[in-house]
Amino acid sequence: MAAKMELAPLRPWDDFFPGTDRFAKPEFADLAKWNNRVINNLMYYQTNYFAVAVVVFLIVGFMNPFGMFLGGAVVTLVFAGSVWAGENKATIKNFKKKNPTLFVFGVMVTSYFLLSLCGGVLVFIFGITFPLLLILIHASLRLRNMKNRLENKIEGVGLKKTPMGIIMDLLDQQEDRINKIQDILESKLKE
Repeated sequence: MAAKMELAPLRPWDDFFPGTDRFAKPEFADLAKWNNRVINNLMYYQTNYFAVAVVVFLIVGFMNPFGMFLGGAVVTLVFAGSVWAGENKATIKNFKKKNPTLFVFGVMVTSYFLLSLCGGVLVFIFGITFPLLLILIHASLRLRNMKNRLENKIEGVGLKKTPMGIIMDLLDQQEDRINKIQDILESKLKE
């Protein structure tokens, strides 16, 4: 799988963080539309998000290297365990697919609890939760453009596989998009 994986390009910073004309409050009443916006922005700006997270990780990591390593290890292990449980338990898999935000929130709360036992709560808050919060806020507020939509369709069809695409697969967020695209292609072929 890693051999076929491509790293998405770093989007220009003026596209990633322009003025207020490309940002808008999401429709909180339509959770499906909001979820779609977040997923598409996560896919399109994934390398930019990774760069922002790395900068925050490095800053916190220099201040408390052991705490950052411990926090990263705990979150990774809890996430991996949650994904494994989701693949082996139908109830968890359905919850993960229908409520990806709550699933990730559950992973973070569990990680927080485990880190509080080790005394690494501040590292968790500033080194792990803060970058995720920044990413979620940006992905929620950033309006999509035509290039964003096209890139996401290419990823959804499976012509290209990126790290965020793999994470979305683990959260069961790609399957519906692929099925929709497959239905459209099949209907066009029948015509």
